[in-house]
Amino acid sequence: MNTERHYIEVSGIQVEVVRKAIKNLHLGVYPPEGRVRIAAPLRLDDEAVRLAVVGRLGWIRRQQQRFRQQARQSRREMVTGETHYVWGRKYRLDVVEQWGRQKVERAAGRRLRLTVNPGADRARRERVLNEWYRSELKARIPALIEKWEPRLEVQAAFWGVKRMRTRWGTCNPDSWRIWINLELAKKPPECLEYIVAHELAHLLERHHNQSFRQLMDRHLPQWRARRERLQSAPLGHEGFLELKP
Repeated sequence: MNTERHYIEVSGIQVEVVRKAIKNLHLGVYPPEGRVRIAAPLRLDDEAVRLAVVGRLGWIRRQQQRFRQQARQSRREMVTGETHYVWGRKYRLDVVEQWGRQKVERAAGRRLRLTVNPGADRARRERVLNEWYRSELKARIPALIEKWEPRLEVQAAFWGVKRMRTRWGTCNPDSWRIWINLELAKKPPECLEYIVAHELAHLLERHHNQSFRQLMDRHLPQWRARRERLQSAPLGHEGFLELKP
């Protein structure tokens, strides 16, 4: 897809404008500092984009303020005593160096035992932990897919887990594929269910419009509370989450 990218300033806010061969304008505010990005159809000129931003200035400033106030984890060094989240709860990390299978296990006292080969560096320890998070998600997602597909009368052709910097999940309605963010293994379980339902709902309605909100209201009335909980949870070091109005 051909794209054009440049910046404009609106009321003191720098806005990245990306023009694509799409039908509708999409506005996002991104962590960690509240960067503003608009994906706009090729037919819209800068003045039309500027007017769209002006109409949502209040919402943009609220999201930027939220990011400034939101708790953040420092960069994880993957050492004993460090705090890590699992399904919304804090765990203390115990790093054990010994030859053999590299793995993660829950231990008494809400601790995570990370077993790695002697001399494993921070990156290697993080990979082992992330693969464990991936296995945690893959153990829970199938039951949620099985629950929500018949409710929404859809069937995903594929689902997978991967790290994403700015979205909790993605859906491609054309190929009926959805992806879930690896970071959701750190959030409360109800947040994972919200994202699974959210992405499956996009198989019926690709845009975050009134039709989509009505669909979510009908099938998951508490989705706004779950979204709020997800948005208020501590952000990782790199920051995640795309917020839409």
